[in-house]
Amino acid sequence: MDIETALLQFCDYSLFIRGYSPNTIKRYKNAIHCFTKAEGITMVMEATEAHVRHYMTLGRSERHWNANSFITYHKSLLVFFRWCMAQGYLDNNPASELEMPKMEKKLPSKLTKQQAMRILETAYNMPYPYKFLRHRNHAIFSMFIFAGLRKQELLSLRYADVDLENRSLFVRQGKGAKDRVIPICATLADSLKRYLGERQRLSKTCPEFFASLNHNIGFTNTGMKRLISKMNIASGIHFSAHKLRHTLATLMLEGGCDIYSLSKMMGHSDIKTTTIYLAATAEHLRSQMTKHPMDSHTT
Repeated sequence: MDIETALLQFCDYSLFIRGYSPNTIKRYKNAIHCFTKAEGITMVMEATEAHVRHYMTLGRSERHWNANSFITYHKSLLVFFRWCMAQGYLDNNPASELEMPKMEKKLPSKLTKQQAMRILETAYNMPYPYKFLRHRNHAIFSMFIFAGLRKQELLSLRYADVDLENRSLFVRQGKGAKDRVIPICATLADSLKRYLGERQRLSKTCPEFFASLNHNIGFTNTGMKRLISKMNIASGIHFSAHKLRHTLATLMLEGGCDIYSLSKMMGHSDIKTTTIYLAATAEHLRSQMTKHPMDSHTT
């Protein structure tokens, strides 16, 4: 079996049978294509453990992969070759015996409360040619900061998924194909109401919640990248959509939100993923330290 045909079959299986996201399929394709090109492999049976070890070693030494990149590439190869074994294309998995590097324990990058407020202020006060852009863009950054949505979740959000009357967002098939409900705070609700007024004024009827200015379609990934880049420059703060998500998590903990509720809001499969934010917020740790019974300032 040639490896390109096998890869197409594997991607169809992963997408339509396993229900993996398009982004996961894209990662699989990229990893296998890079591996086969670097090692000169055209047939599945040609792939050996030596090929995998050579490719992964080059990734660390020449491409300067960090531990997370190494593990991501390895996982893609491992899953693909496991599927090839199940189809009878391989007798053993050439990626199964590699030793994994130790993951770096980095704290999630976040912004301060003041920086988050500055981004919202900038998003609202920038000179826009159209009123619609002012309210839409402010609502987008409010959604990141007050609801912690992932970028793709925000772009995929449907008009029917936002219930302002009951103050809730319904996130359909987020990461890991999981649905979840996120409560809407009063500040976010006000921003969304202003945007919805403009959306209605311009007769936007697309099913996506956030609409493009010039067409009756959902706001695009390319448009989002341009918007975030423009806001980085205008605010003087370097951030990504994911950094705003981290900011929501740490600010919620500092405000007293319990870890279980936060985990549900963030859509984490394992609460251990959420606990990393405990280490990222000095205020939360400081508040816990005051509970020491021998602290002379404890009341």
